Amino acid sequence: MSSGNYRGRFAPSPTGPLHLGNLRTALLAWLFARLSSAPFILRVDDLDGPRNRPGSAEAIVDDLRWLGLDWDEGPDIGGPYGPYTQSRRSAFYREHLDRLVAADAVYPCYCSRRDVALAASAPHSAPRGDGYPGTCRDPARRAWQRAKHPERPPSFRFRVDDRTVYIHDGIRPLYQRYLSGPADDFVVWRSDGAAAYQLAAVVDDSLMRIGEVVRGEDLLESTVLQVMLYDALGYEPPAFAHVPLWLDDNGERLAKRSGSAGLQQLRDSGSTAEHVVGMLAASCGLAEPGTRCAARDLLDRVNRESLRQVRNVWP
Repeated sequence: MSSGNYRGRFAPSPTGPLHLGNLRTALLAWLFARLSSAPFILRVDDLDGPRNRPGSAEAIVDDLRWLGLDWDEGPDIGGPYGPYTQSRRSAFYREHLDRLVAADAVYPCYCSRRDVALAASAPHSAPRGDGYPGTCRDPARRAWQRAKHPERPPSFRFRVDDRTVYIHDGIRPLYQRYLSGPADDFVVWRSDGAAAYQLAAVVDDSLMRIGEVVRGEDLLESTVLQVMLYDALGYEPPAFAHVPLWLDDNGERLAKRSGSAGLQQLRDSGSTAEHVVGMLAASCGLAEPGTRCAARDLLDRVNRESLRQVRNVWP
C-alpha cells in the first residue's frame, strides 16, 4: 500500500478508561500510520449509549496525548471528513441503510431479543451468528411477527447468502469463514433507531477514506461481516491488521468492565510516558524489557515489517 492512499485510525468507545491492551493497539495503529508518513485519525465510536460513561471521551484523548500519540483529524481538532464522533453521524448511517434496503440486501426484523434467545436455546438449533432462526426472512412470517409486536419498530438484518469470506490479514495467516443465512444474518440497524456497530464502522471507515484498519484480533469476526457490507455498498475494503490481545495472568483478555490494568493507576504512581510506552512496546516484542522511550523514538527503532511480526511476549 502506498503512502498516498494510506490513512490509519484508532476508534475507541467511551465506555470507560482505556486499559493497557487498548493503549497497545493505539500505539501500534499510530506506528503503522506514522511509518507510512500517513495521516492518523482519531474517531470516538460512541453509539453504545447506555454503556458510555460521562467524561470517558475526554479521558481517552488525555491518555493518548500523555503517551505522546498525536493525530491529524479527530473530535477535538476537526478535519475534512467529520464529525469524528459517531453519535453525530446518524444521517450518514441512515443514507446507507436506505441504499441497502433499495438493493434488497437487508430486511426488517420484528423479533425481540427474547424471541432470538428462545430460538437459539431450542433443541436441535444451530446457534451460528446470534442464533437467529430466520423468522423475518419470510414475508408471511415477518407479517405474523410484526402483528405479535405491533409497538416495536423493526431492526434491519443483512441478508447473508452462502459464501466464504477471506481475510488477507497483515499480521495473522489467511483467515476464512464460511457463512450461510439465515443463522448468520446480522443486525445493521437497531430497533431503537440507531446504526449497529458493523454498519457504522463500514460507513465511517469508507467515508473517512481509511486505508488500513489496525485493531485487536477479537474483532476478526466483525471484519468478516464488514467485508460483506463493503461489497454490498460498493466500497473497497481497507487492509486489515489484527493485533494480538494483551492477556492477564489468568490468560483472560483485559476488559474495561473489570477495570483491568488502566493507565491512571500507573500515572498516579509516578510512571512516566516513556516507561509506559517502553512497556507497551516490550509486551509485543518491539523492544527489550525495561526499555524507556518516547513514542516517537520507536519510529527509529521499528519498521512496518517488524510491526507485522508483533506477538505477545508478557505478562
